[in-house]
Amino acid sequence: MSIITKIETFVSGTLCVVRVTTDDGLIGYGQTAPSVPEITEQVLHRLVARHFLGRDPWELAALVDETVRAEYKYLGGFLFRAISGVDTAIWDLQGRATGQPVYKLLGGAVRDRVPVYASSMSREIPVDEEVGRIADAVEKYGLRCAKVKIGIRNGRDAELWEGRTAALVPAMRKHFGDDFWLSADANGAYSPGGAVQVGRKLEEYGVFHLEEPNPCWELDNMKYVADHLDLPIGAGEQEWSLEIIRRMIAERLVDVIQPDVCYVGGMTRARQVAQLADLNGIPCTPHSSGHSLIKIFTAHLVMASPACTQFQEWSVEPPGSVSASSSKEPRLAGVSSEVYGPIPSVQDGYITLDDTPGWGVEILPSFLEKAERHVTGLE
Repeated sequence: MSIITKIETFVSGTLCVVRVTTDDGLIGYGQTAPSVPEITEQVLHRLVARHFLGRDPWELAALVDETVRAEYKYLGGFLFRAISGVDTAIWDLQGRATGQPVYKLLGGAVRDRVPVYASSMSREIPVDEEVGRIADAVEKYGLRCAKVKIGIRNGRDAELWEGRTAALVPAMRKHFGDDFWLSADANGAYSPGGAVQVGRKLEEYGVFHLEEPNPCWELDNMKYVADHLDLPIGAGEQEWSLEIIRRMIAERLVDVIQPDVCYVGGMTRARQVAQLADLNGIPCTPHSSGHSLIKIFTAHLVMASPACTQFQEWSVEPPGSVSASSSKEPRLAGVSSEVYGPIPSVQDGYITLDDTPGWGVEILPSFLEKAERHVTGLE
């Protein structure tokens, strides 16, 4: 039986990569959620690692559950970001040990490729330029769907400038035509009434999905918006509580559930969300912004999950760029592409995974060498 003897973190810029090693030489690489990695790293080493060291990596689901229950006084985003780093590393370790890609460990492929959409993270680019750069991505990758940002993040019905949403959505529809799939992400921009008002305008232009119309913690308002629009409502990317996600699905607070593998606590818990969505007959469309390993994790989840029927997120932002909902609120749009390889490519609107074991990628030695390393291990 293998036991976990060492958990290492490698922090550089906005990214924390995690390496798990066993006593018989097995290794696996994972990642915490990007942004403020120095806080997540501390939580990982001080609260999370102790529940995995000396334990069997093949008992992963039990270890994740045990960690959550043991650290109940510290439940919150940073705890689950930290758990995600260890969890995703162990999935990679299991894949390398068995010679199987993670999607096969999850149950096997239910589709042969993953359809993706052009995802913008910008609210500050003028309308004509925004349409143009999305059009460039659509042409380059053969995409049939795009998502634009509307409103201001948790902005109480505000726009970055008056009339931006009213101009952007019609401009997108005019440029791409009626057969193009178009969605919008509000990032909690609206009150319930404001979201319904904006949503009805979006319906006029054939928008097929509105993401986070109201702040993510306002569950009753979420249901109000979903009940008053024909336009499908999606949410869940910020959520780490499986109980709240269960409520969102069971009580039909949303029409589409959108977990983030690195926010919810790793692949083990994201898989539970996808299975719950499938049992309840709603789509699961994971949140996957940026250019870190999250896009790899998401692709494996989608490959193996029947509920992941829709287009999946593919950022149009350059790696390492910063986007914002206002000049006071910079948001990471991606991390350096010099972290892992090979980088998956989009062909004719799809990405394809092969049978390479684990995540199918390698962390580049150049990243590990420049990153700040910390270790928790058995003495």
